[in-house]
Amino acid sequence: MHVLMVTSEATPYAKSGGLADAVSALSKALRRLGHDVRVVMPRYGSVPVEGLSRREGELVVEMGGSVERALVYKGLLPDSDLPVYLIDHPGFFGRDGLYGDKTEPDYADNPRRFAFLSRAAFRLCDALRWKPDVFHAHDWPGGFLPAYLRYAEPGYASSASLLSIHNLGYQGIYPKDAYPYFGLPWELFHGAGFEYYDSINALKAGIVCADGLSTVSPTYAREIQTPEFGCTLDGLLRSRGADLVGILNGVDAQDWDPAHDRYLPARYSTDDLRGKAACKAALQREFGLPEDPDKPLFGMVSRLTDQKGIGELFGPTYGCVEGMCRDMDLQFVVLGSGEPWCERAIVELAGRLPNFGSRIGYSEPAAHLIEAGSDFFMMPSRYEPCGLNQMYSLRYGTLPVAHRTGGLADTISNFDQDSGAGTGFLFDCLTPRAVYDTAGWAVWAFYNRPGQIEAMRKRAMAIDFSWAASAREYESLYAGLVS
Repeated sequence: MHVLMVTSEATPYAKSGGLADAVSALSKALRRLGHDVRVVMPRYGSVPVEGLSRREGELVVEMGGSVERALVYKGLLPDSDLPVYLIDHPGFFGRDGLYGDKTEPDYADNPRRFAFLSRAAFRLCDALRWKPDVFHAHDWPGGFLPAYLRYAEPGYASSASLLSIHNLGYQGIYPKDAYPYFGLPWELFHGAGFEYYDSINALKAGIVCADGLSTVSPTYAREIQTPEFGCTLDGLLRSRGADLVGILNGVDAQDWDPAHDRYLPARYSTDDLRGKAACKAALQREFGLPEDPDKPLFGMVSRLTDQKGIGELFGPTYGCVEGMCRDMDLQFVVLGSGEPWCERAIVELAGRLPNFGSRIGYSEPAAHLIEAGSDFFMMPSRYEPCGLNQMYSLRYGTLPVAHRTGGLADTISNFDQDSGAGTGFLFDCLTPRAVYDTAGWAVWAFYNRPGQIEAMRKRAMAIDFSWAASAREYESLYAGLVS
């Protein structure tokens, strides 16, 4: 099949989160199955033109009341022949930020920027003389495409649209004065699903207009149809429940493999775990902690946002991490950035607690070392559509301590201290006490059930989280949409 991925980001060209990794990895996995998959995305100011080839001519894109012109650059996803077309419109995309920057965290013209991207995707296909069987749009920036396909692009009537929801918490809600730029009649403001409390909601339009819907784990597909997790769109999603499929994301098995990881001081596998002990010692040195192989080490790599449960961990006066570090014989390291209050709290904790180490920011080598060197990985997300870090952790024999939600529920099986079964430690209600108690349970098992801990590590490392199975599910989903 011919499949065009329409996305605001893709690794390695632009990334703000897991969306970029998922788009690139899924595209390559589908390509390996023999499908003609291509990617279209913006060329942001942060994407250099060196190494890209430029297509001759311009794209001429008619928007409401104006004609936009853009150049197109072409690159390849790494280790593949899969083309990535980067739409070069300096007025919209010639900025370093993807969706905003420090001076303007959420660009006011975002609805115009990404409506243009969706319309430009059709003009790109015209220029390539290539018609997708499926336009696969991603998250709210791709929510415009299903509406254009249904109401404004008759030449592509035989094509189908799939909208993937990677995080329902981000919906692309903006003032409705941007709507005339979309070039759609006003009756479609309601009819195509854009209207949201007298504003524009790009994701809602995509949900209304797409031929098929997917999200990134089976549990999250069920959760977003409930008021608790539906972010006000649960009723709409229930009405389309028959068209909504949850397909678990995979991980890049080349980048995340403890047997071949280039960032690790020692490599290891299920057959020989000695390298994991060496990684633990290196991690303790890296974060200024005493080297002690017999002390359980908790690691965390996270955006420091409310979604990730940071209040329950680090909230001043009520977060549980300080109590964990004072009451339990353990060590804790954290790598991340985000909410300023949380960054300050973490720095203060590191100054007070001799068994707590931190680094504000992000470092790929440090992230890999934390995954490999930790005994347990802390992931108390308030909600988690899929999650990647728990899969990295399992692959590295690092047992997650996590909230049973979304993709965490789909990938982690809870410890059974009678039989030794399981691959992690789960709790059902996100409170500081629940995190504290579950961490305490993991510490107890570390000291009292070392044989079960080692068996859990090996069991976790044997799970197949590659993209191959997920790509097969998308292949079947595409086939159903175009049949």
